[in-house]
This record gives sequence, structure tokens and C-alpha cells, in this order.
Amino acid sequence: MLRRSFLKILTSSTVLLFSGLFTPIRLFAEWKDSAFSAKDIDTAIGNYFPNQNIEKTDQIKIEIYDEVENGAVVPVKVKTDLKMVKSITIFADKNPNPLIANFDLTSACIGFVSTRIKVSEPSNVIIIVNANDVLYMAKKFVIVHENGCG
Repeated sequence: MLRRSFLKILTSSTVLLFSGLFTPIRLFAEWKDSAFSAKDIDTAIGNYFPNQNIEKTDQIKIEIYDEVENGAVVPVKVKTDLKMVKSITIFADKNPNPLIANFDLTSACIGFVSTRIKVSEPSNVIIIVNANDVLYMAKKFVIVHENGCG
């Protein structure tokens, strides 16, 4: 009798576990398809941050090489001393799809992300940080010799 109870609990737990794994990931996050499919930088930013003012700041540091041979793998580090950073979003203005990535951070996180991105041609890499419900922007130009998005 004890074995049957154990197997019932194990089976129920397994079903619950796997049912969560097969749920589409889009249900767990807000997916802004119009921003990710936008073809120009103004549309991408406008669709991702609709009707919001964005302030330029020097409190966002973008560590990226000034010139890269291959745009398929471009290392980027973003640091900020702004308080209460909620998200860091990366755009590349000349990419076929300018919105590259968004990182949502908790209040326990510092304002830092490090990743590798694709850049199609010489362009600005634009960072938008949401801190204290205010959007801040910084950008840095990078020269790319070989298309990373082709």
C-alpha cells in the first residue's frame, strides 16, 4: 500500500513538472514582436518603449571594440552606476532587426550585463537602461569589416 501511494505522488509530481516544461516560453514573458521584427531603429525603439521619453546620459558605460573584423561575434559589456536598474536593452541601428536583446534585472542586481552580439555593418550600438522608471540612453559607434548578420 505504501508503494502505491509513493508511485501516485511521484507520477503526479512528474506530470506537473513536465507540463510546465512544455508550456510555450512566450507565456512566461512579455514578448514585443513588433519591436523585434522592426526594420529600422526608430520603429524598434518606439515599439519597445511606446510613448516614453528617453534621456541621454554619460552614466552608462559601453565596453565594445571600436573596430571588429567579424560582426558575427562582437563582445559587449554594459555598466551603469544608476540606481534601481530594471532593464538593459541593446540595439544596433544598421542591423536588419535593430533590437538585439533585453535583460530584465531584479533590484538585487547591479547594472551590468556582458554578452556577444551580431552587428551587420558599421553602426551605433545603442543601450537603453530603465532605472527608477526613467529611460536613459547611451551609444557607441563600432566599425565592422565583415557582415555578422548575413
